[in-house]
Parts: sequence; C-alpha cells; structure tokens
Amino acid sequence: MLKDSTFSPNQSPGLQNANCVVMVPPKEFKFNAETAGDNEFQQQLNLSNEQVLEKTMAEFANMVAQLRAEGVQVVEFDYPLSDVETPDAVFPNNWFSTTHDGAFYTFPMACKNRQVEVRPDALIEALKQAGREVNKQVALEQFADKNTFLESTGVMVIDHVNRTIYAALSQRCDKQVLNYYAQRIGYDRVVSFSTALPGSNAPIYHTNVMMAIGESFCVICDDVILPEERKFVLKSLSKDKQIISISVEQMNQFCGNLLQLETASGQKVIAMSQSAYDAFTPAQRSQLASHGKLLPFDVSTIEQIGGGSVRCMLGEVFLPTKA
Repeated sequence: MLKDSTFSPNQSPGLQNANCVVMVPPKEFKFNAETAGDNEFQQQLNLSNEQVLEKTMAEFANMVAQLRAEGVQVVEFDYPLSDVETPDAVFPNNWFSTTHDGAFYTFPMACKNRQVEVRPDALIEALKQAGREVNKQVALEQFADKNTFLESTGVMVIDHVNRTIYAALSQRCDKQVLNYYAQRIGYDRVVSFSTALPGSNAPIYHTNVMMAIGESFCVICDDVILPEERKFVLKSLSKDKQIISISVEQMNQFCGNLLQLETASGQKVIAMSQSAYDAFTPAQRSQLASHGKLLPFDVSTIEQIGGGSVRCMLGEVFLPTKA
C-alpha cells in the first residue's frame, strides 16, 4: 500500500548532490547466490573467477579514474579479507548513508553475507582521512533481528531538496524501518509504493534500479508501479522535476540506476553505465544532458553478475569538510 507520511521537520533542506563518493574495490566479486533469490537482474556468466576479477577490477579502476578526472572526490575504501566472503562489497550504498550535519548511519541488510560488509569504524576513519567530519554515528542493524530490513539508498531514492524519500516496498525495504529513518533525519515525507515485475509479479528488489532523482529531474520506470499508486507517485515527483519515463526494457539495461553528482568546481555530472547510456533514446539523452554532463562507464561485468550498476557502486558522502 502507498504511504505518504508527514513528520515535523527538524533539519533544513540539504543540497541534492554529493561531491564525494565512497567506492569499494570488487576484490571478492562473483555471483552471489544469496541475493539472487529476489534480484532478477543477476546473471551467471561463463567466466572463470580469475577472468571475473580481472574484468571487474579494471572496470572499477577506470570508473574511479574518470570520476576523479571530472573533479568528483572518490574515497576508495579497501578492507581486510575475513572468513566470510563479501561478493557484493562493490555496492557500498546499500549499507551506509551520511547527512549534511555530520551523521553516519548504518543499515540492516537482508542477506547474511552482505551484513559482513558493514564496517563503520574503518569507513569512518577513511572518511576522516579524506577530510570529512563525522560527529554522530547511528546504527540501525538491530532491526535485522526482527527480520526487518532497510538497505539504505538502494531502497530509498531521496529528494533532498524537498525532504522526501521515495521507496518501493520489498523484503529489503520495511515500511516501519523506513519511516523510522525518515523521522530520525527530519525528512517531511515518505512516499512508499508497491511494484510488480512483468511475468513474475515480484517486487523490485531495490528502488534505485527503477528510478533516480536529480536536483530538477527524475528518471523512472513507472510501468512497474501498481496502477492504483502510479498517479500519486508521478504527481508528487512532477511538482518540480522533469519526468523522464523509461520502459521496462530500458530499466533492465540500468537506465534507472544513475546518480547526479557535483564536481569540486560546482558543475553537475550524471554517472551511469555505458549500457544505460546506449539504451536511452537520443531525446532522453538530450533531456538528461540539460541537467549535467553525462558520464557513461563500462561496468558490464559488474552489472550482469552483480545485478547492480553505477549508482549502486557509489556511496554518497554529504558529510561536512573539516575546517
């Protein structure tokens, strides 16, 4: 059921775009059988583990280099290996988030081997070394004990300008935890809704594969939103956003999995995969380009095996810089 909850604001509207991101090298990357149960975007490829590692590390390194060349700060967060492999560690946006007032949140992950990715102390130290200030740490992992999950900006697509969180409900996005987080950060509205994929009728596993919100635009596959809820979602978004509607086929090429960022000089850029760029129509690419320079990255191996794309690889950092 669609939910539109209102909370009392206690935080001024923040800027929409981060100028710093966390990226994690895919050094244990492979097909994750644990997540494949509800992620229909994952595929098994006929490649050896060595070939997968070589390809994905090259895709990662190229993306880091290009973002830095454009003036986006990238914090590479490496981590020590443990007894439990973390094949999806390359997607850090699912386990943490940050706010403009210096808060660092960690989230309950649905899959056991993804819960091992949550390394707050080490990441906070890396962020501090990168010149960012953390003055409050909030852990929400305890909700996993009740089998309730909220996989951060994988399931929450946030309009920071209007303090509104959009979220497709699923086993990875619990409504109560979602509302609790919104209340904690002082965001006024939560617009949660139900989705169904063609054929299986399964819900979208992560909202950020079907929609992305920029400062003044939104890319959305509204066809997967249940008809009785679709109009409300689109009306809410269209108040001050240009709506760029994509098809299910385009969603499957990760056209919804993009992220608008800001460079050190204040320019807007839009990060996406090469497959997404190729799947947009020329008219859609022109619409997007009016909102920022388009940055396509070839992450085809990561996309196909991991079932996530460029936006999933970027953990936004809104933390203030140290004086």
